[in-house]
Amino acid sequence: MTHPIIKDLNNRYTAKKYDASKRISAEHINVIKEAIRLSASSINSQPWKFIFLESEEAKKRFHNTFANMLQFNQPHATEASHIILFAHNPKFNKEDYRKVVDAEVASGHLDAEHYDNMLNGAFAFAELNTDETGVNRNWTKAQTYIALGNILHVLARLGIASTPMEGVVPQLIGEEFAAELGGFECDFALAMGYHLDGEDYNHGRPKARLPIEDVVTVL
Repeated sequence: MTHPIIKDLNNRYTAKKYDASKRISAEHINVIKEAIRLSASSINSQPWKFIFLESEEAKKRFHNTFANMLQFNQPHATEASHIILFAHNPKFNKEDYRKVVDAEVASGHLDAEHYDNMLNGAFAFAELNTDETGVNRNWTKAQTYIALGNILHVLARLGIASTPMEGVVPQLIGEEFAAELGGFECDFALAMGYHLDGEDYNHGRPKARLPIEDVVTVL
């Protein structure tokens, strides 16, 4: 298949070694930021923060959070051009959602007369995913994965390599970046940059995916 979307996805792979001398341009970073802001989420909740680490100091702080665990991902912290920390609100509440509904009215997306219906009606879905202590982290974390999927394709289109990393230490990230997270939690990150020629064993290999008939059912 020759469609540009399929070409993007066939060319995308998880980088294993980055060229620390190559940086993503400011223009492309701005595209990435706007694309991630436009990611979809359930009830347009947007219960997230995306913390971009681009300075050597910030990346070193992330590097230090690996301590004595998951060292296979640790080099990406300093060798990749940028890191994104994907953070979610573990206690997303109606006042948080009110900011979203306010933005919907301000943008013209939602008519003002439907404000209360949106605020109370849509938020009922969030309440279904909230326990008696106000915690709904499983639901909000799931939203950040939608954003991750979106940005992986954006990076493929831009010709930028990437490495999704669940192999991080959330507790240490929470301690190191407490001020930036502001009560949000980070369970995974994304390294971005350009692969190191000759040392990234994953680069250029053919895709290994199950046959379409094994994963797609048409009724």
